[in-house]
Amino acid sequence: MADLRDLYQELILEHSKAPRNYRQLAGADHKAEGFNPLCGDHFTVYLKMDGDSIQDIAFQGSGCAISKASASMMTQSIKGKTKEQAKELFEHFHRTVTGTANGDGSDLGKLTVFAGVSEFPTRVKCATLAWHTLQAALEGSQESVSTE
Repeated sequence: MADLRDLYQELILEHSKAPRNYRQLAGADHKAEGFNPLCGDHFTVYLKMDGDSIQDIAFQGSGCAISKASASMMTQSIKGKTKEQAKELFEHFHRTVTGTANGDGSDLGKLTVFAGVSEFPTRVKCATLAWHTLQAALEGSQESVSTE
């Protein structure tokens, strides 16, 4: 089990140091800002939609290793999905990081690395900030998302 945790930690650190899709998205037709006042994480999520499908997704901002890695891996997991698929993935991810999922979260693919966050309740907000911000962008909300 310790080897698996080390592997998960390495993946989170890798995505934190070299986040995927970290850029302002030219031509974005949806965007939202999210902020975690407790630790200062702040992200903007950009979407380019093609009908109901997420054609492209990107993010910018700053945050702790968990929040930045979560945002990075979220963008990889969501690109090409429909709004409904993105919402379902968010719900499953949220249940996994809060420890309320029925199972080990293995069907989340690489996002399973965040399952251990449930052991640290204050870090759940870090892991879910980008996801809540994604939901606001999908809904076209003009209000900034806050984890408080």
